[in-house]
Amino acid sequence: MTKRTKLLIAVSFPIQFIAIKILARYPEFVETYYSNGFYPIISKIFRVIFGWIPFSIGDIFYTIAGILIIRYIYKNFRLVKTEYKRILLDTYIVITLTYFTFHLLWGMNYYRLPLYKSLDLDRKYTTEELVDFTERVIAKANKIQYQITQNDTVKVEIPYKTSEIFEKTYNGYDNFSATQPQFAFTHRSLKKSIYSGFLTIMGFSGYLNPFTNEAQVNSKIPMYKFPVTASHEEAHQIGFSAENEANFIGCMAALHNDDMYFKYGAYNFMAWHCLKEVYNRNPEEYERLKATLHPGIQKNYDEVRAFWNAHKNPLKPMFKFTFDQFLKANNQASGIQSYSYVVSLLVNYDKKYRMDF
Repeated sequence: MTKRTKLLIAVSFPIQFIAIKILARYPEFVETYYSNGFYPIISKIFRVIFGWIPFSIGDIFYTIAGILIIRYIYKNFRLVKTEYKRILLDTYIVITLTYFTFHLLWGMNYYRLPLYKSLDLDRKYTTEELVDFTERVIAKANKIQYQITQNDTVKVEIPYKTSEIFEKTYNGYDNFSATQPQFAFTHRSLKKSIYSGFLTIMGFSGYLNPFTNEAQVNSKIPMYKFPVTASHEEAHQIGFSAENEANFIGCMAALHNDDMYFKYGAYNFMAWHCLKEVYNRNPEEYERLKATLHPGIQKNYDEVRAFWNAHKNPLKPMFKFTFDQFLKANNQASGIQSYSYVVSLLVNYDKKYRMDF
């Protein structure tokens, strides 16, 4: 790469930054021309190219990138004092190209129209509406838990292989998109992450590689979490970057699945999030509702808690803080806390469409 080319790329960074900030003010434009225009085409191409490969090409890409970075640092460490301008320029070039590629291939979805607007949902709901919804969710979760185990004190364990769970996610999206076409999903590219151990250290259940459009699931998390987690990552694949929206879509896809284990995962997910919000509003109601949960469901919650407690480490808060700042920099003002806003989508979607419990 010539010096002139490097300078042109370097100059493009502030232009890119300003252009993205301007586009962020026009979510309808992003929704129409990127999220429902360019992105579906490019994302399907990547899923067709990489989806059939049984391992994560994206993880291998990150491995190679990491090796090249270490190699570059090793080769240039002694030259920092004499060639610091070149080294800074090279670093700036890499950041600029990464920034451009990220937004081109996936990142602009952060600036699309909020889901509550495209679904024409309210934002607010009363505590009474929340409690009523939570009671119905718990009743259904209890029913399915007992249907699966025939014992309300036994936790649910999924009998499927990971590959079977991944294959079954199609059914949920097919059923959900029959009434909500914007959630149609084709060309699966869902895989266990090679770096599941590292994801566990960071405290994450999965992620989407924005450069290959491969959905990655942490293979070490409790198996009963796989259906909703896999469906969540697929929601990212179809262009919903916001975590609260991917949580909602992934939950709804699992809820609409014909498989009872997927349905259980969805009700389990909804009950946990709703109970958390009830606690924030009325701790006494929280205690009352929590007492109605079957002990087997509580054991599933305890299983997840024990898993993450067993993997506590001093680096986890740093990774969480970094991801929180990343979300805030990408149009999610509440950062990681935006995960809790899924309750608003669930309650208000039920108010409008009345879920079939």
